[in-house]
Amino acid sequence: MMVSNPHTRMKLSHRSFWLRLGTAVLSTSLVLTPALAQRNELPNLGGPEGLSASAERQWGDRIARVLYRDPDYLQDPVLDEYIARLWAPLLEAAKKRGELDDDLQNRFAWRILLNNERTINAFALPGGYLGVNLGLIATVSSDDELASVLAHELSHVTQRHIARSMDDQARMTPWVIGSMILGAIAASHSAQGAQALIVGGQAAAAQAQLSYSRDMEREADRVGFGVMRDAGYDPRGFVGMFGKLQQAAALNDNGDYPYLRSHPLTTERMADMHARQPLLRNLPAVAVRWDQALLAARARVLAPNPIDALRALANAPLSAQMPPTTQASTLYASALAHLRLKDLTQAWAQSERLLQLLQTPTAATASAQRLARLLQVDIRLAQQHYNQALDLLSPDGRSVPVQRPERLALAQTLLHVPASPLAAPLTQALRQYVQLAPHDAQVWNTLAQLYAAQQAPLAALRAEGEAQAALLDWSGAIDRLRAAQDLARRTPLQTADQIEAAIIDSRLRELQQLLRAQQIEDAKQRS
Repeated sequence: MMVSNPHTRMKLSHRSFWLRLGTAVLSTSLVLTPALAQRNELPNLGGPEGLSASAERQWGDRIARVLYRDPDYLQDPVLDEYIARLWAPLLEAAKKRGELDDDLQNRFAWRILLNNERTINAFALPGGYLGVNLGLIATVSSDDELASVLAHELSHVTQRHIARSMDDQARMTPWVIGSMILGAIAASHSAQGAQALIVGGQAAAAQAQLSYSRDMEREADRVGFGVMRDAGYDPRGFVGMFGKLQQAAALNDNGDYPYLRSHPLTTERMADMHARQPLLRNLPAVAVRWDQALLAARARVLAPNPIDALRALANAPLSAQMPPTTQASTLYASALAHLRLKDLTQAWAQSERLLQLLQTPTAATASAQRLARLLQVDIRLAQQHYNQALDLLSPDGRSVPVQRPERLALAQTLLHVPASPLAAPLTQALRQYVQLAPHDAQVWNTLAQLYAAQQAPLAALRAEGEAQAALLDWSGAIDRLRAAQDLARRTPLQTADQIEAAIIDSRLRELQQLLRAQQIEDAKQRS
């Protein structure tokens, strides 16, 4: 669970990233255009979709395959858990309201990708993939504000707005459709990138048509509002988020607010949101939660920061006049920034000051105390004080923690404390977890490390292959599983390994079928 080093982190330019994404999108357009042409009438709002769910999922998989390989794709257990906690009630509410039927729930991915970008943005992609920038998490002041954005983007997907927008372009050439898709995505990421990547006057003129229509934006507002309310969030988060983005963009139009370019906030939309909640206006203001303040601070520090900015966060002044939650977020950001700067003594000192501030044993600070201790685990790991990290994660030395971030941190700790009795139960717990969450690449990679440390090479190779499959890299997954298959043929197997070998054979056949299907599509594109 260690954070990356800002001095060594490799990063592609925005132009390089979007050119690679454009290749995936353009190639996908060549596959999907025939299906589009069969049904080229734009449905009414709420009507049937022109692009099949399976075709849209294919499109989304190709885009996600590129996103997973970009250096800006971030796997952070703490923030991943935060987004998942907000996302799950929204999905459940959409299903109960009838916005998400069983077919769409089963066909689409419903995965959120964290993007290591300072810009304030979130976006929906074909096939049920959503993206959230760190800049958005760093900006919100409540769970409700972030949930409002997720609910709005979720509603774009459940109402099939992407498919319906694409369907209207069915009579255009594949390259023009590809340029439009690429330009639309690039516009949400970078205005400059969009200008550089929209190819040709025809595509430039048509690109605006791909943006969601006003009716679609209103529908996403209306459906998202209901989903958010039914999920138990305060609907005022919609107004708070919209107002915050609009005010911030007016004060600082430097490209940090691409969400407003792809989702323009008209006066009509703002008024509609106010009109939907007249009975809520006299309620007290929503207080900033302790844990949410720390999570926003984490996003600020993990986002790309020059060294001077990290030093400013590390040495930010603390005042007793600050609200307590502001003091906590300042100390958390300071400790994490010191950690990223490799000033481990100061990182630990600031984390201790943070825990002293959070000592009041109330429900309001219990989750914040947990986040502070997780940060201390990261610091102990960086200090190579592995036994101290182990004490933080399992005080009795026998119990495996329940939460995913703690389990991943414990795994990294046990790689340096191989004699711990926790190794076997932790491995078993993670193995059971991936049976329920097979698309969790980070847990699969962690399992691979644990198996390798436990001298279980067959299970380690299988876990490496499953991690690649979770990232939609069929070739990489097949390579690892073939290596596992070769090892099984050369080595006498115990009963457990025989079961593992059978699973490997089955998974290898399945992934080879997926790769062949992808190759057939690629061949169609070239013909």
